[in-house]
Amino acid sequence: MNQVMNQLNTEQLNEVKRQMSIYTQGVQDIIPLEDLEAKVAKSVLQNKPLKIKLGLDPSAPDVHLGHTVVLNKMRQFQENGHIIQLIIGDFTGKIGDPTGKSVARKQLTDQEVKHNAKTYFEQFAKVINMEKVELHYNSKWLSELKFEDVIQLAGKITVARILERDDFEERIALGKPISLHEFFYPLMQGFDSVVLESDIELGGTDQHFNILMGRHFQEKFGKEKQVALLMPLLEGLDGVEKMSKSKKNYIGIDESPQEMYGKAMSIPDKLMTKYFELITDFSPEQIQTTQKQLETGKLHPRDAKMLLAKTIVRMYHGIDAAEQAEHNFISVFQKGSMPDDIPVIEWKGNKETSIVELLVGLEMLSSKSEARRMIENRGVKVNGKQVDNPQVTINVTDGLIVQVGKRKFIKVKI
Repeated sequence: MNQVMNQLNTEQLNEVKRQMSIYTQGVQDIIPLEDLEAKVAKSVLQNKPLKIKLGLDPSAPDVHLGHTVVLNKMRQFQENGHIIQLIIGDFTGKIGDPTGKSVARKQLTDQEVKHNAKTYFEQFAKVINMEKVELHYNSKWLSELKFEDVIQLAGKITVARILERDDFEERIALGKPISLHEFFYPLMQGFDSVVLESDIELGGTDQHFNILMGRHFQEKFGKEKQVALLMPLLEGLDGVEKMSKSKKNYIGIDESPQEMYGKAMSIPDKLMTKYFELITDFSPEQIQTTQKQLETGKLHPRDAKMLLAKTIVRMYHGIDAAEQAEHNFISVFQKGSMPDDIPVIEWKGNKETSIVELLVGLEMLSSKSEARRMIENRGVKVNGKQVDNPQVTINVTDGLIVQVGKRKFIKVKI
């Protein structure tokens, strides 16, 4: 590395330093760090972009802010002129990544892969410039491998190395089966890096083993080894569990500005700096300033959270929607008034109905039991008055306002 660094002039050295400050911001681990700096230095010296790889098995089409942690890091590389290699695992997706699973994953069909991939592209375009992305489907090279090629690939790694991954160790300890095809998933992901000659591969910390396979196989095939850049997993709104739709602690990037803003305001104070680092477009300098102001008390946690909420909405809906969402939040939650743009839903049921039937019929809550719990927890209002009895009967009239929790409002149309 020193040989490359010694060839750089002062301007180029400053550029390497600038890029490194961006790429290392919020990162959990870089393997190895010195190789990343060497690759960036070589890129600056030769004016040649790096190849940044992200592999995806489109198993679940809905994208939330937890997924954008890696996407935002990709955006940073893209903004500095580097090449994004987005690999859709249409071949590997049929096998299923065993990462974090106590049983084998359900294997996807071609139709499921294509549908989910299309949805991904539409949502990713909100974070990165998809027109400047190299899009690859790994079936292009993996489906062409002969059985002899697969045997040779498998011969470049030991069973002991494969069994090092935590998922397999745990399943063996619990006496749970491991199918032989699952061993081939990390081999195929590693082979993707060989074919594309990737310089850097991005992923969450749960992809540590798979991404290191890329380095392993690139070395076995005589290629320059990629750098593994691992991003931390983002805790959800509960501040404990990883952000997940199944945990209901997520912010979806397709949610309305008001819903997105309101959810962001419930982020625990202790996580604000992490959210600024991982899911906003703030520069390292802006993040450091915000953190320092929070620590010294110059910036109140409530004001910091409002800045975070407004930034998140602005990134996915634009500045006008962000300002309107902020105005709506202040109006509703700080001044106690109704929002200006309450969704209107037509009611086709009985004019007199139970509050539980009304909440489920308006799809404000998913089940009668959930509706009862919300009422018992004093989380339901009708025309601004709290409802505390699940057995109460509501006279449904045109313009009736139903509120669930702090953020969900519906105006009924007859």
